[in-house]
Amino acid sequence: MNLSISGLAAGLLFSVIGFWLLNEGKRRAKITLIIIGVVLVGYTYFTATPLTDWGIGIALCCAAYYFWKN
Repeated sequence: MNLSISGLAAGLLFSVIGFWLLNEGKRRAKITLIIIGVVLVGYTYFTATPLTDWGIGIALCCAAYYFWKN
């Protein structure tokens, strides 16, 4: 886990988005949104640099947007 300001900000932002996606996935009964939400909540604990935090987070948010529309 990163202890840089950027890493902490990414963890906070993507965790909040992940919790929201988790709730929306449950409400809509969409398993893909639930899985993406769970991954968004916890992935920052396993990444090494802030760049990977932001890159993976943005990619997961794009995937969530794709599955949201379909």
